Amino acid sequence: MGGAVSDRRVDPDVDLRVPADRTELAAHPAAVLGVIAAGGVLGALARAGVQAAVPRPPGGFPWATFSVNVTGCLLIGVLTAVLTARTAHPLTRPLLGVGVLGGFTTFSAYAVDAQRLLTAGAVGTSLVYLAATVLGALAAVAVGDTVTTRLLASPAGEDR
Repeated sequence: MGGAVSDRRVDPDVDLRVPADRTELAAHPAAVLGVIAAGGVLGALARAGVQAAVPRPPGGFPWATFSVNVTGCLLIGVLTAVLTARTAHPLTRPLLGVGVLGGFTTFSAYAVDAQRLLTAGAVGTSLVYLAATVLGALAAVAVGDTVTTRLLASPAGEDR
């Protein structure tokens, strides 16, 4: 295959072209795994709370999973902008991005919800849900990143 052999110790979520991401590699691997696990617990608990609070009738649109995924993507966009613009502790991204927001958002529930809708005969709802989630999530990341980047670049954002 040619090319360099990949170093398996490098976090695949780290973009080595981004200087702020490089500092994460200096953190102890056990600390990184610890904060990801702790954040994942918090994110998963928050998601479970939202899903328990928003009931869904059989064949109905899965608003809880949809809102969790879109909101999580919005927050991922915000986090990306903040970590790009500001220096943060090396464990911030693993804790908040991979842990909390990774535990909060859920591709597995998205897939199960779509399958359940299909099984219930709600083909149209399933297709709308599949498309709306992808489009909503992508738009939310873009909005979160763009708005936060602009706020951080504004004179008011510089004073914070």
